[in-house]
Amino acid sequence: MRRRIDWAWFALIGAIAGFLSGLFGVGGGIIIVPLLITLAKFDPKRAAGTSLAAIVPTAITGVVSYAVHGDVAWIVAVVLCLGSITGAQLGSLLLHRLPKRVVQWVFIVFLLAVIVSMFFVIPSRDAVIELTVPSVIGLIVLGLVVGVLSGILGIGGGAVIVPMLILIFGASDLTAKGTSLAVMIPTAISGTIGNVRRRNVDLGAALTVGVCASVTTSLGALLAGAIDPMVGNVLFAAFLVAIAIQLSIRALRGR
Repeated sequence: MRRRIDWAWFALIGAIAGFLSGLFGVGGGIIIVPLLITLAKFDPKRAAGTSLAAIVPTAITGVVSYAVHGDVAWIVAVVLCLGSITGAQLGSLLLHRLPKRVVQWVFIVFLLAVIVSMFFVIPSRDAVIELTVPSVIGLIVLGLVVGVLSGILGIGGGAVIVPMLILIFGASDLTAKGTSLAVMIPTAISGTIGNVRRRNVDLGAALTVGVCASVTTSLGALLAGAIDPMVGNVLFAAFLVAIAIQLSIRALRGR
């Protein structure tokens, strides 16, 4: 029997995750999963499955919010998806062959390097991603890396896609965030179908978290467009610091 407090937690978790998703262009799983475990007492596997299902409406709402202002690079998103889908399969194969803790620490070091870099680059709101042969190859490689990390560490791709599109491919901060959310939609749908079959999703919780997140995602996207790009970089760097700390705690605990 579900307690009233549980529904209140789902609504709060969704509201927080949705706002941060819209503001930073991330799916929100890095926020939803630990909160479901801590506040709603979910086991990790069910929390991950429920989180992925909640990301579907969240990402869709976020993409619409960015797309109405022309801040989604659709072709770039498709190329990234091609790489990430292949990378996710590769990551699942490597899951039991690579030392997970080593991968965790390599990713944490990568995040720290990105955090420092974000203070030296001010993205132009007029910048566009030039699609050339080298850039398309680079986008496919980026998608592969995101997919592999997702398969091994169970993380979403926004923390990697957004800064890389800005730092390497010269995208504006808004285009990077909108495109990142677009990439997450097919990934979240595919993963949710599999999780439902394995009964790793609490559909009631996922629906509540997803609906509440959808309400606040647009607010986050509006704030992202209203603030100065450098301020956006600083806030995103702070968000990455929080992710790095969370992953460090997991790695130290051997989880």
